[in-house]
Amino acid sequence: MTRDIRAATDADLPAIVAILNEAILNTTAVWSLTPTTLEQRRAWMAERKSKGMPVLVAELDGAIVGFASYGEFRPWEGYKHTVEHSIYVDSTVRGRGIGRGLLAALLDDAKRSGKHMIVAGIEAENTASIRLHAAFGFVEAGCIRQVGRKFDRWLDLLFLQKQLAG
Repeated sequence: MTRDIRAATDADLPAIVAILNEAILNTTAVWSLTPTTLEQRRAWMAERKSKGMPVLVAELDGAIVGFASYGEFRPWEGYKHTVEHSIYVDSTVRGRGIGRGLLAALLDDAKRSGKHMIVAGIEAENTASIRLHAAFGFVEAGCIRQVGRKFDRWLDLLFLQKQLAG
């Protein structure tokens, strides 16, 4: 088994779309209700890259099995040193360290880019993601109760944060 984490290319977009759409349709990892399209993800990736933000993929034995990125936390200048990240892993390989590798790579990139703080917004019952982030030193910053709705239930949004620089 060979795993590689690298910068995403346009050729990776179909796999990114498939992974994200599976999460949209079957999980509360993302609160979108409508599957994304290849054109939407192409625009998303172009915007991230134009702002110097990474889009990474995890490749396992030649197949894209996960992706991750970070972007602006909020659109105002005062937040320019804080980013919010997302990580998605193909359902067939969850629990095999793919998310851990992607998170480590994102943290390295954010540190090299001079970011001060990285934020994660996680559905409060997603214990696997919460444990992963805790293992990397993220701490709870607060929880907004019943702020989202999916699968006919209210969802709580837990914010975690990690300081990257002094």
